[in-house]
Amino acid sequence: MTKKIFFASDFHLGLDLVKTSKEREEKVVRWLNTVSAEADQLFLLGDIFDFWFEYRRVIPKGYTRLLGKLAQMSDEAIKIHLFTGNHDSWMFDYFQEELGIDVHHQPQSITLGNHTFFVGHGDGLGSHDRKYKFIKSVFRNRVSQSLFAMMHPNVGLSIMKYFSRKSREKNEALEEYNGVENEWQIQFCESYNTSHQHDYYIFGHRHIPMTCGLSNGHSRYFNIGDWMKHFSYGVYDGQTFEIKFFENDKGQITRIT
Repeated sequence: MTKKIFFASDFHLGLDLVKTSKEREEKVVRWLNTVSAEADQLFLLGDIFDFWFEYRRVIPKGYTRLLGKLAQMSDEAIKIHLFTGNHDSWMFDYFQEELGIDVHHQPQSITLGNHTFFVGHGDGLGSHDRKYKFIKSVFRNRVSQSLFAMMHPNVGLSIMKYFSRKSREKNEALEEYNGVENEWQIQFCESYNTSHQHDYYIFGHRHIPMTCGLSNGHSRYFNIGDWMKHFSYGVYDGQTFEIKFFENDKGQITRIT
């Protein structure tokens, strides 16, 4: 059996929606149980948690089922890559030291099989949203992280969960396709591809399963959606990349020509 490489993003565990965080976590674990037998690698592309901060001796409560499954997969020699998103950027060494998972804070250019990939969460790309980029730089600053770490975990986590929830409420209206000219991830790919050509660009963050061929006629962009509404994921079999849906018969992909 040919091993496959799987991609998923935007679980936002810790946030209760139509399905509670626990229900969605259980669904994620069912999916991992389903694909692990044929998985060679797993890429988690950010916002796996709705908020995450690693104190020196404390990690956020919960997520036992997911962390246990990831540990098992890592122990079974399935290579796992975890990219930080805008909601869980404060990851340090816990996943690497305890679970053997590589953590990436920036998009990565990688070769898988016979194809080149540019992979990341997908936030803050190109010239889009300078205000957000400034806030992101503050959050990723070592001084900011050190000051936050001085708070008692009960206080710090409560504050950031509040702001995380407000951010989700603000961005919900943006999670609709509004034309290729307004899709800044696609615009970034077009620009970046002129000097750094890749076969596939794979992102999360937009929460919309979508795909678009780039203007060079060869490269292709994918957004793999989310696990809040779509329960979608990407799979690469060594020849092609495609988006699939787990326990969701109504899943649809926005295909942009």
